[in-house]
Parts: sequence; structure tokens; C-alpha cells
Amino acid sequence: MDNKYDILQLLRSVADGSTAPEDALLKLKEAPFEDLDYAKIDFHRSIRQGAAEVIYGAGKTPEQIAGIASAMGEKGCRNILITRVGQETVDLLPDSIPLEYHASARLAVAYPEARPGRGNIVVATGGTSDIPVAEEAALTAEAMGNHVTRLYDVGVAGLHRLLSSLDVLMSARCIIAVAGMEGALASVIGGLADCPVIAVPTSVGYGASFGGLSALLSMLNSCASGCSVVNIDNGFGAGYLASRINQMEGLKEE
Repeated sequence: MDNKYDILQLLRSVADGSTAPEDALLKLKEAPFEDLDYAKIDFHRSIRQGAAEVIYGAGKTPEQIAGIASAMGEKGCRNILITRVGQETVDLLPDSIPLEYHASARLAVAYPEARPGRGNIVVATGGTSDIPVAEEAALTAEAMGNHVTRLYDVGVAGLHRLLSSLDVLMSARCIIAVAGMEGALASVIGGLADCPVIAVPTSVGYGASFGGLSALLSMLNSCASGCSVVNIDNGFGAGYLASRINQMEGLKEE
């Protein structure tokens, strides 16, 4: 029981008399989490937030990642995101866990399952060097059931590249702007688009960019309304937030 649909079906079975209230209560009590000693897996995350719990791979052993992913897979969780995980760790995971690995984004999807993409999220980058962070955002959004359009290398050093895709920007429900150095892309897109813009500063740049701090401060001080900012290199956070915005807009339209 890992989503709202399962809970609704259980409640309907109680209503029509096919499930005793006591049995339903037991199922709900058993469902919330599983204690693996090194992790407490939150199986109700998808019910509260619309997506399964995400595994942050950095700092975890292959055995811990495998244990968490296997337990989630056995409960029916699909498209389980494993973020910030390297190839060397992925190579040590057992073959029993179906896995898609995207090396540039350092992102794996366990128990992958095709989902029809809803709405339209645009992911744009200032330069090619920002693509790994952008791909983390794009792949996160896609795994959560969103349609994603990529606009890469459209930074302000050649503004005509961005302006040639105005139709793409105007058709988006949410835009993720990924840029390092001075991080100006988010402000430019924020001034053009009529939808929420999520700015992602990256650690790309020379010395005075201070590992992305310069882009972060520029984005936080943007004069374009409707821009929010996530942490440096946090493509996952941007993709997750964009998904919630996109799907909330979709519910309004439906």
C-alpha cells in the first residue's frame, strides 16, 4: 500500500463490506514504515507527497542502498530515485534490482516503470558544463511522470539562442533554469516567461564564482518576479519541485 489509490481502494472495500474495519486498520498500521536498523523506510511518502521516498546515495554503502531499494521494490514502489551515486557503487548492486543508471547525472532509477508524461517542464542551461545538474533535474521530473523539454546551452553570452525558443518557454508550466558563473539565465527567463521559474546555481565557473556562491547570490537577488532558488547543484530538488508545480497545474485544468 504505497499510494493514494491503494488507500482509496481499501476504504471502498470497507464501505462495501468486503473488508472488516479491523483488517483495514491493521493494514494501515503496518504500512507506514519499515525499520532496517540503518534506515527507516517511509512507505507513506508517496501518499503524502505523490512520489516514493528518494535514496540519497552519497555516504551509503552498496549493501545499504540495495537493502533499501529491495525493501521498497517488494512493497510495490517503482521509479525509485537513487541520487548522487557513482558508477563504482552501481556496479556493486545486485542484478536482482532492475536499474537504469545515468552516469552524467549520477542518478539511478530502481524498478523503472514507464509513465506517461504530464504537462510540460522546460529545463534550460546556460552552458554545456551545466548539463549534469540539468540532467539530474530532468530525469527526476521524468521519473515522477512529467513531460520534460530540454533547452541546453542557451546562456546570455549568446542571447539569440534562447530567444529562438520563446515558443517552448511560453508553453511550459514550469521552467528550471540551470546556470553557473554569474547565473544570469534565471533572471532573463524569469522576465520572459509567464510560469514559475526554478533557478539552480551550479558550481561551474572560475575562481571568483566561489564554487557556485556567486550564481546563488545573483539568483537570490533576481529582480524577475516568480523566481525561486534551490541550493547549489541541487538538480534533484529543482526537478522534484517542478514536478509538484506541473502536476498541480494539471489538476486545475482537469
